[in-house]
Amino acid sequence: MKLLARAVIGTTLLGCSLAFAQTVKIAGLVELTGTGATSGTNFDNGIKLAVKEINAAGGILGRKIDYRSLDTQSNPGVAKGLAQQAVDDEAYVVMGPVFSGSIMVSMAVTRKAEVPNFTGGEAAAITQQGNPYVFRTSFTQASAMPKIAGYLRDSLKAKTVDLIYTNNDFGKGGRDLIIKTLEARGMKIGADLSTEPGQVDFSSPVLKARQSTGDALFVYTNEEEAARVLRELRKQGYAKPVVGETVLTSQKVIELAGEAANGAVAHVGLTADAPQAGVKKFDEAYQKEFKSRSDHNGLKGYIGLYTVKAVTEKIGKFDPKAFAAAMKNISLSAKANPGLLLDISYDDHGDLDRESYMTKVVNGKQVVTDVLPPVNKK
Repeated sequence: MKLLARAVIGTTLLGCSLAFAQTVKIAGLVELTGTGATSGTNFDNGIKLAVKEINAAGGILGRKIDYRSLDTQSNPGVAKGLAQQAVDDEAYVVMGPVFSGSIMVSMAVTRKAEVPNFTGGEAAAITQQGNPYVFRTSFTQASAMPKIAGYLRDSLKAKTVDLIYTNNDFGKGGRDLIIKTLEARGMKIGADLSTEPGQVDFSSPVLKARQSTGDALFVYTNEEEAARVLRELRKQGYAKPVVGETVLTSQKVIELAGEAANGAVAHVGLTADAPQAGVKKFDEAYQKEFKSRSDHNGLKGYIGLYTVKAVTEKIGKFDPKAFAAAMKNISLSAKANPGLLLDISYDDHGDLDRESYMTKVVNGKQVVTDVLPPVNKK
């Protein structure tokens, strides 16, 4: 009998030990190489920092997070293949890709498998296809562009705006929406200049912008290209206002462009320079962990994973379908969920809403000039 009792106790303890050892798999589809390496690496680092903190605090519903990042190589085809790999590995949630062109391809796989998928992509088309499993970690272009257009008209008094944009899903989506919002406010489009992902020489588009009669220049490219544009603008003596969305005043662009970044203005959904205490705490932790400052993508990855934690704990189980359903029209408080850093809400399309910022590069640093309320704040 004693041996039997010991066996029962041993089996019980083993069962408890195995249950405690259970993990929840989360996959990151991130641009660690290629043209999106800056964005993807920051996004990945933000997720890793959140994983470290969450696991140290006991995990999600008692389970530690098993996070694995997979390099999309900034290639949509590779991203799609890795999405299938994540699904086959029974990932509870997929984080990424960041690039719009990649998520537009890979999310078909996670949708078919009914796996929630968070993305850093901003292209409006991402959430216009009725995919109930895709959720943004950034503002949609449709939310951001009206704020920029308002700044160009009301603060800069611009009547004609020139454009330099990247010829990909991200760039073309932004270009189409900024044109629509500018024209809706009575402004005209001057030079409309398309450039390529990874482009090195911007002397021609900058010359055309300098020769244009536009009152300001709107730049909508990836980080490396934005820095090259700013350096070329400085080289050619461009003296008109230069405005962008998120990327233009990011830490990586400032590092790459140097003094040429000074004076650039951008609306940003997230920035490590935000005045909120939670963001400052994140900034300190990120720098300690990675020996560098995070751009907006690091914040998106970090907040995105804390959103996964908050919603999972809200539904009380690891159920992808229930998770996706709970995300619709949800509002989450940073007070109740400090890792979110800011109060956040989602609509029924997977688009988010929260505070955002107007920023300017001054003496080599991004400075927050205004805190803008959520779009839907009454």
